[in-house]
Amino acid sequence: MTDSAGINAPTELIDAVRGVWADVLDLDVSSVPADASFLSLGGDSVLTVRMAALVRQRLGAALALADVRVEHSAARLATLIHERGTGTGALRPLPLELKRRDDPEAPFPLLPLQQGYFVGQQDGWELSYRSAHHYVDIGLEGIDPDEIAEALQDALERLAEHQSVLRARILPDGRQRILPLDDPEALPVLRVTDLSTAGADEIPATLAAIRHEMSTNGPDPTRGCGLDMRLTLLPGATARLHSSTSLMIIDGWSSGVFYRDLFALVADQNAMLAPLDVDFGDYAVALDGLSGTDQWRADRDWWWERLDDLPLPPALPLAADPADVRPVLMGARQAVLDADRWATLRGHCARHGVTPSAAMFAVFSTALTRACGHRRFLLNTLQLNRLPLHPDVPRLVGAFSSTMLVPVELPESATFSDLAIRAQRDIGEAMAHNLVTGVEVSRELGRRRNTRRPVAPVVFQSTLGVDAALGSEVPRTAGPLGTIDLSSHYQQLRTPQVALEVRLFELRDELVVVFSLVEEIFEAADVDRMFEDVMTAIESLVDQDGWSVPITLPEHLDAPEQTRSAARLSVPTAPTTTVDEPGPPSDDLERTIARHWAALLGSPVSDRAADFFGLGGDSLLAVRMLGALAREEVGRVTPRRFLEHPTVAGLATAVRETAGSATSGDGGS
Repeated sequence: MTDSAGINAPTELIDAVRGVWADVLDLDVSSVPADASFLSLGGDSVLTVRMAALVRQRLGAALALADVRVEHSAARLATLIHERGTGTGALRPLPLELKRRDDPEAPFPLLPLQQGYFVGQQDGWELSYRSAHHYVDIGLEGIDPDEIAEALQDALERLAEHQSVLRARILPDGRQRILPLDDPEALPVLRVTDLSTAGADEIPATLAAIRHEMSTNGPDPTRGCGLDMRLTLLPGATARLHSSTSLMIIDGWSSGVFYRDLFALVADQNAMLAPLDVDFGDYAVALDGLSGTDQWRADRDWWWERLDDLPLPPALPLAADPADVRPVLMGARQAVLDADRWATLRGHCARHGVTPSAAMFAVFSTALTRACGHRRFLLNTLQLNRLPLHPDVPRLVGAFSSTMLVPVELPESATFSDLAIRAQRDIGEAMAHNLVTGVEVSRELGRRRNTRRPVAPVVFQSTLGVDAALGSEVPRTAGPLGTIDLSSHYQQLRTPQVALEVRLFELRDELVVVFSLVEEIFEAADVDRMFEDVMTAIESLVDQDGWSVPITLPEHLDAPEQTRSAARLSVPTAPTTTVDEPGPPSDDLERTIARHWAALLGSPVSDRAADFFGLGGDSLLAVRMLGALAREEVGRVTPRRFLEHPTVAGLATAVRETAGSATSGDGGS
């Protein structure tokens, strides 16, 4: 793929961009033609984060991530930078300054996806859990049993000093703060189980118990450390390293940074990590001003104009209504494509001008289409959306990720190459307006559809290319830890308001494909069939001919009306509520609630029948409001109960009923 039209940049600037690309892609600069696209040279959407940060650092050009497209050549990007410098360009540099906060211990805001996880932990919304977290354990061989525990604990403490977000706590009002190093609860503590002399029966039972506990009781930064790390010593100088991380403090990119830095510190107790000039809190504070920018408002307007035309989620057949289940763990299906075949498939992606992530998005969309019987639906995607506001942003640990909604509309018949190109176009169009996140779009979509149920509960997540973006992968050895066997791993994921999520990532150059799902709402055979469809499609793309075979998809564009029932995922409906008599708040309790709402929402609340969400409230504000009422002893109402009737009158009724139930309970004890 080449790009030579409309180039208007000095040769020196083009060569500077080529130099940045050479460093990011680990190529000699002579191997970076000015007219070759970033994609054709091995780049992808993940690597653009690192590339954009280096362009800012070296060339002084502040790029918005959406302006750096994988289809651009070095000459095209240089032209955009040059035109921007002369006031005629199309780039959208953000007027945000990322710098050290004056008070590093002061509370700062949660980012939108952090808000979603925080709300999900309140058990008020369907498909909620007590904690949103990822659990994994990996095998270690050839360990030093006398040194491993001390080395790991020392490395954890040093890393928590370096990456301050590991000392983060989430406050009841939905903000976060960093604990000082001298706080006795600031640093993560390693827990060790010694099974090095245990019998053959004890080992699997103990490992299963640890896995169950850490999978179902994840770390919760609203109560303590957001990281739970444990070590199980096994016979023969082997061990398993267990790690459970809260999604409110560590995202997929950060996981790579965390393990790379942790193992570097374990391997060498004298190792010094390169200093960081900013931290995650500084980034969050800078982004707090994003909604005041013209760029954010332009993206908001773009999304808002399209909201009424967005399709429903895929109408997957259900075994149970998501509102009726209380999941504890997400089920999983997992498969691996070996390194050689994955390398071949990536090569085909480059030749067809698509990223591996776009190709996998097309695979997943096609499988969903066959499973739900229609070709138009709404997908949620998880994006490693680190805005390149500072060169240190790629090196930070934190919950930077955001969601992005992508409407999918597939033709009735097409080759896979056509579908992959279409997927890249659709993702690219949404990414070009990425300053407004999927969480914010989903809130507005829920308001317009008058629903508090998840509007996009099927998720696509790809972290393909993260190792390349970081500049290294997790090491294979780490001093006292011995050899790190990532192929020997076990994992569990819990994310709120997600029915089904496909995750794609690389381990030791292999492609790993995982379905994480709420088992209680699907028939196992349906999930197995869909997962097999995904893997069969991926296998077929290793062969170049698989890209040109015609693919026939279902006739229906949208789900037929007769399938739109409780047995399908695709129709989020509003809770059934009692109709309140309109008018001013009728008693002291209603007036107290109205005052709280007015203070929180910034405008008077004069109607007792007014809906909290219709007034501009959202799920985070609802949790904050209910918490304030409880702390002030007005009354304690669960978010789930509030959602049944989210008006001033409805909340007052819930307060009275809850108080009455508590009184009845006390009287009978």
